[in-house]
Amino acid sequence: MRIIDLLKKEAISLNSPANSKDEAIETLIGLHDAVGNLSDKDAYKAAILAREGQGSTAIGEGIAVPHAKSDSVKTPGLSAITVPGGVDYNAPDGKPSDILFMIAAPLDGDLHLEILSRLMVLLMDPDFCAKLRAAQTPEEYLSIIDAAEAAKYPDEAPKKEVKDAGYKILAVTACPTGIAHTYMAAEALQQAAEKMGISIKVETDGSGGAKNVLTKKEIADCDAIICAVDRNVEMARFDGKPVLKTSVTSGINKPEELIQKVLDGKVPVYHADAAADDADDSAEKESFGRKVYKHLMNGVSHMLPFVVGGGVLIALGFLIDTIAGNANVGGTFGFTHPVAATVFWIGKAAFAFMLPILAGYISMSIADRPGLLPGIVGGYIAANGFTFKSLIDNKNLVGDGGAVSGFLGALFAGFIAGLLMLVLKKAFEWMPKSMDGIKPVFIYPLLGTLLIGLVMLLVNPVVGLLNNGLSTFLTNLGDSSKLVLCIVLAAMMAIDMGGPFNKAAYVFGTAAIADGNTWIMAAVMIGGMVPPIAIALSTTFNKSKWTAQERKNGPVNYLMGLCFITEGAIPYAAADPLRVIPSCMVGAGVAGAVSSLFACACPAPHGGIFTFAVVENPLGYIAALIAGSIAGALMLALLKKNKEKKSA
Repeated sequence: MRIIDLLKKEAISLNSPANSKDEAIETLIGLHDAVGNLSDKDAYKAAILAREGQGSTAIGEGIAVPHAKSDSVKTPGLSAITVPGGVDYNAPDGKPSDILFMIAAPLDGDLHLEILSRLMVLLMDPDFCAKLRAAQTPEEYLSIIDAAEAAKYPDEAPKKEVKDAGYKILAVTACPTGIAHTYMAAEALQQAAEKMGISIKVETDGSGGAKNVLTKKEIADCDAIICAVDRNVEMARFDGKPVLKTSVTSGINKPEELIQKVLDGKVPVYHADAAADDADDSAEKESFGRKVYKHLMNGVSHMLPFVVGGGVLIALGFLIDTIAGNANVGGTFGFTHPVAATVFWIGKAAFAFMLPILAGYISMSIADRPGLLPGIVGGYIAANGFTFKSLIDNKNLVGDGGAVSGFLGALFAGFIAGLLMLVLKKAFEWMPKSMDGIKPVFIYPLLGTLLIGLVMLLVNPVVGLLNNGLSTFLTNLGDSSKLVLCIVLAAMMAIDMGGPFNKAAYVFGTAAIADGNTWIMAAVMIGGMVPPIAIALSTTFNKSKWTAQERKNGPVNYLMGLCFITEGAIPYAAADPLRVIPSCMVGAGVAGAVSSLFACACPAPHGGIFTFAVVENPLGYIAALIAGSIAGALMLALLKKNKEKKSA
């Protein structure tokens, strides 16, 4: 669908008198309402303001494109205004916005992403923007868009080929959010190629799915591929072709330099089974820490759906059992009532995949597809505490509870499995080309899985000793001071958020329930609830400390924190551990202290807010949660540095 099909002349207001961002939004919404695009004006306004709350939709260079999906949209459409002098729209470059489009999209489909990408492409042309600013009538405004869109996206005539100067180049662009920068890089590369007389096709891997996908024949016939990406894309299809890997920012800012590097033959051939990725742009070499972070985040991003889905279902099991009057049944709380048990065990099944998925996708990020299997197996062994002794003694895949290496073990398994696969790829380079088909389906899975299994069977007992030492230390600490123990346990829940310290504190708390010391579990649970909520508060009320993507994902941490899913804070801690982890520890420690001072006690080992009905002194427990979350958010405000504003 073309832009011109969605923008009516009655939805255009030129030289609008709007003096502020709020007035501009009101004007644009009013135009939508006037042409019949909306069934509920107020509901659509709420959706627009909610989107703006995640980060300004100003692009810079005088352009803003507010947009929202809502069930209040009756007919998908656009409205547009120009504002002489512009309005302050919190643009990343600080300039006022004087060209504004507003996209109204229904909930079904990704129409707003398609139209947004088209607008991004057209609005990158300064001449096009100048013509829009100079338009005197809505008809002229529409004709300018029509002409530009027809030239960029001709509907019938085949696209005119740019004169080929001996090269046929392909490209792929992808940014983390898959909206603005993906399409800006694609347009910049296309404009540079046209200027240099080079034919190019660009695949955009956006949030609405890959568009303009490169075919096998195009890849086979091309001379080189430019990958301007900030996240993982399918690379195996480029095996044997010259590939230049760089950042999406370089695709936007220096497209001619990238194309010239291809023309000069300075791009190495990419091999999917290479031990190292030599196709990286030499000007964009990443630091070791950045590479580790990207591998980690690839694992975390794939793990989080299992954490959220499984954790919330487990919490719902506790809620259903509470409603059914089973809150005081002890060890079977959460799965006593049949309905509660069904929901609880489905959640447990999803949760059980968390560590294997984390390790598997870390390994896959390092070694591509061959790394997935050994990584998952290594994470599974870490989660279950298998050791050589446990396998010999039990002979039925029952792990040693004292040797569960948990989150830290899964991290170790993921990175080691990936590195082992790189070593195996290097070790079997001597094999003839005719044997390439057997390596990824037999040799790599067999040897990789065996090696990571042997490594983890050795590692688990070591981490088990660490966990046992922590448990002994905590027992001795509790004998001397309840207040100090509550502070320490709560802070431990925030150190590694699912790792050995967190799990040691949690196991200690659950064991204490059996001994009747339910005040220990109260400190443990409140300490685990604080980190996600503190981060959510900070992303809501202290936006300058976070990136647009972090602000966008922040609100879900309210739910995760209330459900006692500490892992929701992991992406934020991984991105800035030296500031986020101490802040969360302080907040959790404050919550643990307040819980102890108010003599709170919790007989449930999990469930978060759903267990507050059975907590001793629930009002004091709520006060502990509020105090700890605010303390953590304040620490983040003190320690975190302001982020530069970026378009999203």
